[in-house]
Amino acid sequence: MKKILVVDDEENIRELYKEEFEEMGYAVTLVPDGVQALKVMDTAKFDLVTLDMRMPDMDGIEALRKMKEKDSTLPVIICTALM
Repeated sequence: MKKILVVDDEENIRELYKEEFEEMGYAVTLVPDGVQALKVMDTAKFDLVTLDMRMPDMDGIEALRKMKEKDSTLPVIICTALM
């Protein structure tokens, strides 16, 4: 089963992604920030990450850089409500 990591500080957004992706047959892991995302990436491999741009402690760009250091081939979809 393909695994997706959802990184977003808003719980309702995380839960929405989880519901939709699980309905499509993916295993979904939810974390509230970039720090937690990097920790979970130390113990699991993911096929895709959805990453919020604005989060406390570590923004999406910094998290993306660190994720790519761990796995340069990891596909990441960056999400934002900013315009």
